Amino acid sequence: MRSRYPWAAIGGLSLAAAFPNLSVAGLAWIAPGFILLTAFGKPGKETFRIGYVAGLAHYLASLYWLLLIPVPLSWAWAKVLGWLALGAVLALYTGTWVWLCWKIFPARLTGGATEQGIQAWPERFLAAPWSARIGWGIACAAVWVALEMVVARFLGGFPWNLLGDSQYQMTPLIQVAAFTGVYGVSFLVVWTSLSLLGAGMVIVRRPVMQSAWVGEIILPVVAVSGLYLTGYEKLLRPEQASPEVTVALVQPSIPQTILWDSAKNEQSFKDLLALSERALTNKPDVLIWPESAVPEMIRYDEATYRAVTGLARAHKVWIILSSDDGEALPTETNYFNSSFLISPTGELAGEYRKQHLVMFGEYVPFAKWLPFLKWVTPITGGYTPGDRAAPFEMGDLNVKVSVLICFEDTFPQVARRYVDDDTDFLVNITNDGWFGEGAAQRQHAAAALFRAVENGLPLVRCTNTGLTCWIDASGRIRREFRSAQDGIYGTGFMTVRIPVLRPGEKRAKTFYRQHGDAFGWACVCFAMVRIGAASLRNRKSSDAN
Repeated sequence: MRSRYPWAAIGGLSLAAAFPNLSVAGLAWIAPGFILLTAFGKPGKETFRIGYVAGLAHYLASLYWLLLIPVPLSWAWAKVLGWLALGAVLALYTGTWVWLCWKIFPARLTGGATEQGIQAWPERFLAAPWSARIGWGIACAAVWVALEMVVARFLGGFPWNLLGDSQYQMTPLIQVAAFTGVYGVSFLVVWTSLSLLGAGMVIVRRPVMQSAWVGEIILPVVAVSGLYLTGYEKLLRPEQASPEVTVALVQPSIPQTILWDSAKNEQSFKDLLALSERALTNKPDVLIWPESAVPEMIRYDEATYRAVTGLARAHKVWIILSSDDGEALPTETNYFNSSFLISPTGELAGEYRKQHLVMFGEYVPFAKWLPFLKWVTPITGGYTPGDRAAPFEMGDLNVKVSVLICFEDTFPQVARRYVDDDTDFLVNITNDGWFGEGAAQRQHAAAALFRAVENGLPLVRCTNTGLTCWIDASGRIRREFRSAQDGIYGTGFMTVRIPVLRPGEKRAKTFYRQHGDAFGWACVCFAMVRIGAASLRNRKSSDAN
């Protein structure tokens, strides 16, 4: 096999296929081991390049929906550049993971990183103690989690399509996220994949040793099976009766191209009001609109303010909506991507300002130091991030919710901070209409689903176009909006009943909500120790030679 790069690309594409829309979740349990196999026996830098190719294929395929963003023709090059740049940056993590797995951790097993040791790796690996081989798989899984922790934080973070997200339909298994966060699922998938790689090596190199391969996979199989059965038992427990609140979710499916046409913006708002009037015939307690549904600033545009507050008063309903907001300072005006709570009496009862903004979509990073970056994005200004969570309390309903705007619900550490002991449910309002009818909608929902499991409470999602739904505390999508003509991307509304706490009741804390990313940080520490120890051994081995 002269070139490993085509095989690495196949491994990356297989990993992409594990995520929505294809959602072949089983490929996630194979792809990491296969990607490592493509770099087998190669010297240092080439292992990184092979891993990089696999990562690039994965991210370019799974993030193809970035090419669906409707921008003026003169800016078409910008979205292609953004797609390529984001894929190129994220692929660094995959390349780093492959390099670390093959060139640092095997040192103990191969007797050094010399060329002779590399070529003799299969036999030495199989001759090594069973505990050493298992330890290598665990260490590689920990490195994967450590890198996901970095992805979720570096430069603001982009925790999109974390490996564990691919298993969102494996509801019994993902209950482990209540303890470990989504990172625990990623760990299990990688550990199992590398154990399968070891089992395959035993079968190929030791065919006469029947059943010897079982020892390679026994521990992860027992762990996964035990967690699956434990999660299944949890799901079988009868649900306790609790009060409910009726929520109407409006999905207007507003085309993003009208953002540059004020007349069409005005008509879309009228259509939204008409659609809401229909939804309100079901007498909901709360009406929710998605992000970007209100074209003008509700606090400063009189017509918008009267229309919204009049709707709330006429139907005696609480409204949660998204609107831009501004705050004048002596030398400038700060603009915010905000959500507002409107009371049944027509008052602005609460405001939350989005804290995690979209890079190159809502702000230009490093604009003060690298002003030329403003020329590679069509946005003319930028938002200011909010500085705190702001729960919405609806007193007469005895309901308290926290709002996550747009992709804030993909951040495990963010959603956790928004949950109090008496929070009834999380609300995500988003506008995935930017990405047409691509995979972004279901990928986004798959990530959001884990926030419900991690924190042990329901999550309600109201989107401009797909996927409007509600998710229970166990991560089950109880109901999703579908129109007869356009499926999840259509126009309409959905009325759902969400269980809430009784007056004075406190929600049981999950381990994750109490301790956050304790598992993730443990993986970071473990990976750093193993990397440091392996580097020291490599250095001593090189000095000896």
